[in-house]
Amino acid sequence: MVKTLRKILYPVSIIYGAIIKVRNYLYNKQIFKSTKFEMSTIVVGNLSVGGTGKTPQIEYLIRLLRASFEVAVLSRGYKRKSKGFVLANETVNAEIIGDEPYQYYQKFSTIKVAVDADRVNGIEELSRLEEKPEVILLDDAYQHRKVEGGFNILLTSYNNLYIDDKMLPTGNLREQVSSAKRAQVILVTKCPNNLSEDAQLNIIQKLKPKHNQTVFFTCIEYDAKLKGSSELLVEDLKSYEVLLITGIANPVPLTQFLQDKKVKFEHLEFPDHYFFTDGDIAEIELKFGKLISKNKIILTTEKDYVRIFEKFKNLHYLPIKTKFINHKKDFDNQILEYVGTSSRNS
Repeated sequence: MVKTLRKILYPVSIIYGAIIKVRNYLYNKQIFKSTKFEMSTIVVGNLSVGGTGKTPQIEYLIRLLRASFEVAVLSRGYKRKSKGFVLANETVNAEIIGDEPYQYYQKFSTIKVAVDADRVNGIEELSRLEEKPEVILLDDAYQHRKVEGGFNILLTSYNNLYIDDKMLPTGNLREQVSSAKRAQVILVTKCPNNLSEDAQLNIIQKLKPKHNQTVFFTCIEYDAKLKGSSELLVEDLKSYEVLLITGIANPVPLTQFLQDKKVKFEHLEFPDHYFFTDGDIAEIELKFGKLISKNKIILTTEKDYVRIFEKFKNLHYLPIKTKFINHKKDFDNQILEYVGTSSRNS
C-alpha cells in the first residue's frame, strides 16, 4: 500500500525536486545568503530522511576532538517543546532540547550542547559565550544552506545509497543526488563488518565522488554490555525474555544484531523521535507483565532511553559506536587538520 502510494505521488516528487533545485541554485549563485564563520564548523548530515547514523558519527567526532579543542554541538532539537536558542544545563531534559542533544549532554560533560532551528543565530549565540567553542559540530544541517559549513560530512546508508534513491515523497531524498558535491567526505554507514575492499571499490565507483572528495566506510559497533537499570552482558540476553521498544528511523540493524545473538524478543516499534504517551507506557507495561519468564527485561536504544528512562524500573539500552572498517587514521587526520588549520586562522 505504501509503495503504491509513493508511486502515485511521483509527480509531486518532480515538483518538490524542482523547488529544491531552484533553491540550491540561488544559494550556489549567492543570490540567497550563506553565512561563513571564522571558527571551525563541521556539518554532519545526509540527503535522505533519517536512519543513516548521524548520532553515533557526531559522538565519534566529539571523542576525536574534545581532548584538544573546545567542542560544541548545535542541533535544531527535533520535536522539542522549547523555542529559539537553548544551551543545555542541569535543568533541561529530552522534551526541552530533543532526544539526541540530550543524549550528547548526558554523555559528554566537557562539551557544550545547544539547540536552535536558526543555525546562524545558534552559532552566533555560542560565539558570545565567555568560554566560546573552537569547533561547532552541526547535527543534521546539510540542507541548512544559511550556514556555509567549513567541512561537510555526508552520510549514506550501505543498504540505501543516495545514488539509488528518489526524491520525496516517492523516495526518501530531501535533495538531488547532485547535492553530494558539497561534501568533502562521504561516509557509507551501517556496512557489514567484513565488507571487502573490492566491494568498497564498487560502491565508490557507483557514487562517483569528485576529485576533492574522500569516501570512507563504517559499521555499527555494539557494546558488550547493556546499560541502564543495571549492567548486563549482551551474551547473557540469551537467558532473558526481552521486550524491545524502539522509536528510531531504522531499527533493522538492532533487530538483526539480536537475532544473530540468538536473543528471543518481542518488538514494539514506534515512529522516529517518538515521545511516549501515558497510554503507550501502559501498553508497554501490560506487554511486559505478560512475559512469563522470571528473567525478563525491557530493552531500548540509547536515543529512546533518554526519553523514557524515568518511567520504567527495569529498562536497559544497548550503546553503539561508529567503527571505521579501514582508513580510520586518514579520516581522523583529515578532520584534525581542518580544525587545527581553521582554529589557527581564526
